Amino acid sequence: MTATHTRPEHTAKQEWATGLTAFAAVMLFLVGLLDIFRGIMAVAEDDIFVTTRNYVFEFDLTGWGWIHLALGAVAVLVSFGLLRTATWARVAGVAIAGLVIIANFLSLPYYPVWSVVMITISGFIIWALCVVQRGNLFDLSEERPAYEERPVYEERRPYEKRPPA
Repeated sequence: MTATHTRPEHTAKQEWATGLTAFAAVMLFLVGLLDIFRGIMAVAEDDIFVTTRNYVFEFDLTGWGWIHLALGAVAVLVSFGLLRTATWARVAGVAIAGLVIIANFLSLPYYPVWSVVMITISGFIIWALCVVQRGNLFDLSEERPAYEERPVYEERRPYEKRPPA
């Protein structure tokens, strides 16, 4: 005796929710990867960074490098959880993106244009993770048979072979 399992019908709202979560996961992965590279550059005391005098939030460049390196590593790990549509990853993704915004704001004098770009991307990540309701997500880890992917047509005509001209 075998049991047949039926999947619920796909809705446009579920497709959008899943797409936004995948968008947030990919963007969080990229933010994490770029933060890791930025952290490595700062720890190596590269000449790319400009130091500004008389800034209210004055920190050591090596210290900022380690902060960006740690945030980037955690962001990459959380992005894998987002691809599995885990609730903990959504909460952690919002928290990590918020910390990335704060860290990039505080490191504005070292790399101003890139900090603004990272703040903007992190804002989109937070928006994408907060706008989606949990009930609307598909479980991306389940595999669907190929016949469920294609639309079913009511009328199909058999292939008509024409005589050669």
